[in-house]
Amino acid sequence: MAAPFPLRPLADPSVRTLAVVRLRTGLGDLLASVPALRAVRRARPDLRVTMISFAEVEDVVRRQCAYVDEFVPFPGHPDIPERPAPPDDIWRAFRAEMRARHFDLAVQMYGALPAANRVTEQIGARIAGGFLTPGAHSGSLATHLPYPFRAHEIDRHLRLVDFLGAPPDGGHLELPLTGDDQDEAGALLGGLRGYAIVHPGATADSRRWPPARFAAVADGLVHRGIPVVLTGVTSEKDLVAEVADRMDETALQLAGRTSLGAAAAVVDGARLVVSNDTGIVQVAVARRTPTVTVYLAGDAVRWRGADPSRHGVALVDVGCNPCGLQHCPIDFRCATWLSPAAVLRRCETVLAGTADADPPCV
Repeated sequence: MAAPFPLRPLADPSVRTLAVVRLRTGLGDLLASVPALRAVRRARPDLRVTMISFAEVEDVVRRQCAYVDEFVPFPGHPDIPERPAPPDDIWRAFRAEMRARHFDLAVQMYGALPAANRVTEQIGARIAGGFLTPGAHSGSLATHLPYPFRAHEIDRHLRLVDFLGAPPDGGHLELPLTGDDQDEAGALLGGLRGYAIVHPGATADSRRWPPARFAAVADGLVHRGIPVVLTGVTSEKDLVAEVADRMDETALQLAGRTSLGAAAAVVDGARLVVSNDTGIVQVAVARRTPTVTVYLAGDAVRWRGADPSRHGVALVDVGCNPCGLQHCPIDFRCATWLSPAAVLRRCETVLAGTADADPPCV
């Protein structure tokens, strides 16, 4: 039997309200979906778009107000792993509130998790669509795109909205800044210019290169005449302090001292960001700041910035990476085999604008 022809509900003028079920809480995840939201807005400027996600990402989504009209906090669900499940009465109240809105279309933009499809269906929209893992959920292939596992994060979301009826409108990222963001960053930097950011944190152990190696890279940058700013979220203050303690040179520590907007403004003023595979990389891509990203368990194919001359990859192919595991079950060779000297060489090529001439692994 032939596959059902796509219904393309985003091209249907009777679809006037859209609920985007985007239950990822990572900053990089949210930024990577901006091109898809932009495509929807350009194709359907009349469409009212509601983003459903966890409350702590509201500030990120508010900065996407050119493409998102409303943010609705998601209380959690027993089968969605990002947060603990709420009490049953809270989930039932949320579900009832969403059903009362009578959305025309609800789109699952979480990923491959079948539970995200179930949550999307329980919103009660007239049409449910989005990503789907064939065989794991029974959603219609007329409105669901089989999840493209081996694609860049930006491209997979563009493929989804194109499938649903909104043609792509470029893959560039966006993270707008305000004057207050710039003022806050300026006060923290104290007039420092021409600096590089070193960001040693990441949410998973398997994506964190050892602090001593980041310290060696930071010292190497200072020796090349580039001041270093160490950044991280509040929970990474001890990690950043350890990197600073292991350095021979001095660096400005900003871990836990910036709002989202100020952190982005600090990135905006940097010559280079050297980081693990984490959200600051996508902030840098959005703000057109060059990057060198250490990829360990993470996937450069999925997350690397589109311009290889500005966004360098630092990794060693050890045969089992990228693995996507939270903790390395063996000897963490993808981290220990990658030397600070190799990462510094990649920094030099990115700063010179010649990284695209280098092989992807160092």
